[in-house]
Amino acid sequence: MVASARTEPRGSMAMELTTGDPALTARLERGMDASEEWLRALAAEAQDPCVAEVAGHLFGPGGKRLRPLLALVGAEFGARAPVGAAPSAAVEAAAVEAAALAELVHVASLYHDDVMDQARTRRGVPSVNARWGNTTAVLAGNWLLSKAAQLAAELGPETIRLQSKVTNRLIMGQIRELVGPSDDDDPLSHYFTVVAGKSAALIAMALQLGAVRTGAPEHVVQTLAEYGEHLGIAFQISDDILDITSTSEVSGKEQGKDLAIGVASLPVLLALADERPEAGELRTLLTAATAGPEGGGLPRAVALLHRCGALAEARTVMHARLLRARTAANGLPDGPATRVLHALCDFVARRDH
Repeated sequence: MVASARTEPRGSMAMELTTGDPALTARLERGMDASEEWLRALAAEAQDPCVAEVAGHLFGPGGKRLRPLLALVGAEFGARAPVGAAPSAAVEAAAVEAAALAELVHVASLYHDDVMDQARTRRGVPSVNARWGNTTAVLAGNWLLSKAAQLAAELGPETIRLQSKVTNRLIMGQIRELVGPSDDDDPLSHYFTVVAGKSAALIAMALQLGAVRTGAPEHVVQTLAEYGEHLGIAFQISDDILDITSTSEVSGKEQGKDLAIGVASLPVLLALADERPEAGELRTLLTAATAGPEGGGLPRAVALLHRCGALAEARTVMHARLLRARTAANGLPDGPATRVLHALCDFVARRDH
């Protein structure tokens, strides 16, 4: 995919998060470029041209590339060169491998998510399932996960452990989302369990991979994991809010898609709690048959969510998670990488404004 297909300039997020540190900006951008080249080369190596095209479909289009960026930031906590000196080629290569692996697992999960959500677009282009069908999308996602497992095996036992653990959490999160809460489950608790598996696990893994691959101390790796769990949940809540408030041109996904297919996002769950006056009408609207644009219910559902204060409540929950992420980051060594983690919290806080 040519660069003009991107929805935002390469490296823009890295530049935003590292203002005032040109050396770190350059290092992160170099790592992002190298990991993307690695992934495109991996897809191109597929023996079947169709597999190569499908597998590489989302390695070209735009996106913030948050997971590989986090892996590179995590690598900053490992064995680096003395201050003012360039990191060794081996350290940079290890960081790039971590970034590529994080994005490989993430993209595989997107292929599966888009099938489950019947999504038509992803990162500003047609989703794999929309272009090639559900069966091909699932199989391509499986192919990417198998390549991730192969790469992890080449990188050592600790990397295998991290990759296999997050794959298990992803699958369990997807199953729990598909099945939904039981009659005895609290819907909000079920939501956070799903989000922890599908979103937070990947973000925490990315940070851990970078740190582990570059020899960071164990307590740093665990603190990064804690930070990543809270940041990941906050990031998903911001996605929930953006599904309601943002246009598809901004998000790269269809506006109101979660609402249209009846996904119980956090604003929806909050709106339905405590028997609010709007809850009854909202329950009627939030079905695939009536909430879609053809049914005319989506604008009304969005208006109800704004009116009842559910979006404001969701933002409050998001900010509470960001505070917990910042608290975890405060336990890390002071330096440019830790400042990036705090800047990431700022970034998530303003995503939907």
